[in-house]
Amino acid sequence: MPRVNATINIENVVASATLNQRVDLNAVVKGYPGVEYRPEQFPGLVFRLKRPKTATLIFNSGKMVCTGAKSEKEARRAVMRVIKELKKSGIIIISKPELKIQNIVASASLGGMIDLEKATYTLEKTMYEPEQFPGLIYRMKEPKVVILLFASGKLVCTGAKREQDVFEAVGKLHKELEEKELIFYE
Repeated sequence: MPRVNATINIENVVASATLNQRVDLNAVVKGYPGVEYRPEQFPGLVFRLKRPKTATLIFNSGKMVCTGAKSEKEARRAVMRVIKELKKSGIIIISKPELKIQNIVASASLGGMIDLEKATYTLEKTMYEPEQFPGLIYRMKEPKVVILLFASGKLVCTGAKREQDVFEAVGKLHKELEEKELIFYE
């Protein structure tokens, strides 16, 4: 049986940053009328960038959350660009932000069909209720991620803190599916 290499795409990287200072969100709105800020609905301000295409939430506590990046590097670049824009509009930022990757979501295709019924009993830490959701939920211990497996051979991996964890987890799962004869190629 031929081993097909999985195609893996990073779909979203969520990063948080702390400026260790308070930020006057009304002053940001004055400097950037294009930002979204409705404090009566949500306490954060939404700062969107076209390149990289991301949305960064900024809170008056100085905490930031960036979503939409397609890599760890892009997430860092987006946060630094938002900070640069804030400085440009006259907001004084004292320290370098502490940035942390919170979650990486990736999709993958293994190029074969997965026997989810059999996988439920063979893999550890799974949950499969096809009447409620067509995917099998698999909680991998190392690296610590959650993978949704679909009969089509498509996967969604979430919970990774590094891109490397995604590639390692998908590779490890693919190998296990083949060894336990849970994946079939046309």
